[in-house]
Amino acid sequence: MKLFPICLLAFFACLLSACQASSIFYLAARPGEKLFWDDFSDASGNWPQASALEGNLGIVNGEYRIQVFSPNYEVLAVPGHTFRDVRVEADATRLAGPVQNLFGLACRSTNSNNYYFFAISSDGYYALGKVYNGKIDLLGQEMMAYNASIIQGDGLNHLRLDCIGKSLRGIVNGQFIAIGEDTDFQSGDAGLVAGALDLPGVDVAFDHFVVYKP
Repeated sequence: MKLFPICLLAFFACLLSACQASSIFYLAARPGEKLFWDDFSDASGNWPQASALEGNLGIVNGEYRIQVFSPNYEVLAVPGHTFRDVRVEADATRLAGPVQNLFGLACRSTNSNNYYFFAISSDGYYALGKVYNGKIDLLGQEMMAYNASIIQGDGLNHLRLDCIGKSLRGIVNGQFIAIGEDTDFQSGDAGLVAGALDLPGVDVAFDHFVVYKP
């Protein structure tokens, strides 16, 4: 499976005071400590709730749900914090739509056009890369690659993205499957991504989102 160019749809909720507070907390945190977590049981947090022609996103029944209605389109959702080195984890599953999809995690997001990501598809492929000035570049791979550690179909996958210094690592269900290096982004928000390739109608849900200090 190739990774096709994807248009970006992003929603941000980062007030200056909130970002400053998260930066102070990051400096004081010890390795392994949770910097931010959400089980999506409360819809009053900073996660965006939005509906558009291209897609919907928001908390539904205790999960964060992203739907993508346009082909070659990606949605990024972040809660509004600033981190440096992080370990981001979440559970994710396909609810409906094509198995040739994309869903995963993001780190060091400074805006909708600049962030790192690790994503998988429901037919067993993965991609580690970055969106830089709106352009997608893969890191450590030329195209999406297959890995048997990914649970296909509607199976639940536990995803993890490590962003530590210049090193980026993608982990699925406890198995390291992707590694790359890059120095373009030093800090930013951590969040969730989902996208459609050729076929629209992607519908995925996330739960147990956690950001750790590595």
